[in-house]
Amino acid sequence: MFTAGRSRSDGTDGSRALPTPQARLQSFPIFSALSAESLADLAQGMREQHWGAGKLIFSRGDAGDHMYAIFTGRIRLVLSNSKGREIVLRTLGPGDILGEMALIDGEPRSADATAAEDTTCLVLPRARFEAVAQLRPDVGMAMARHLSNHLRRTNFQMESIALYDLQTRLVRFLLHTLAHTPDAGHGNQRRLILGVNQTDVSAILGASRPKISQAFQALIAAGAIRRDGDVLLCDVAALTDLCEGPAD
Repeated sequence: MFTAGRSRSDGTDGSRALPTPQARLQSFPIFSALSAESLADLAQGMREQHWGAGKLIFSRGDAGDHMYAIFTGRIRLVLSNSKGREIVLRTLGPGDILGEMALIDGEPRSADATAAEDTTCLVLPRARFEAVAQLRPDVGMAMARHLSNHLRRTNFQMESIALYDLQTRLVRFLLHTLAHTPDAGHGNQRRLILGVNQTDVSAILGASRPKISQAFQALIAAGAIRRDGDVLLCDVAALTDLCEGPAD
């Protein structure tokens, strides 16, 4: 179980207490609409766990009996074969969750999960989730909405790979990521930190890294994006104009 930090009592600016367990839990979109009672019940069964960069969190085939809510850091979800080929399913960051399917069906893990950087998660055991969900209907509905959104994202990714050329897949990927990045800004000019490298993007979009690099350069040449260090400055109107490319 994780606990809230103690507040300082010296009257300085550091006197604010650390977030309570319920407040930390409510910062995750999947839990944001839960009642205070549901948040408290879930928080009582959760613990905090840390992994260093490169550490394996779980492997495909492992027993699935916990869900992980990412508080800090990033995690890569990957499928690989015996020849070393791999596809990056998703790279997850703060506010995301993984391993949630195990809370529903208890089946083994369907992918490998590795900390891409130092990562801290709030860990929810399946037994605790089931116990709370039986008493609190809003918990089950929150999970159902989350899984529905996850299926929509998967359909979007499959559609992009099957029906569009590489540049259009990249454009759709950028626009989709912008739409789900709250701090990207508003209006036509948006700021985006992908949190993944071009190798990961190539795996997500089903292309080689050199071809992904060429696609990025083409978007830069078209004025749809430009780089500012680790930030991509995106022209939403230009990207939207490029979005409906020819099918492969």
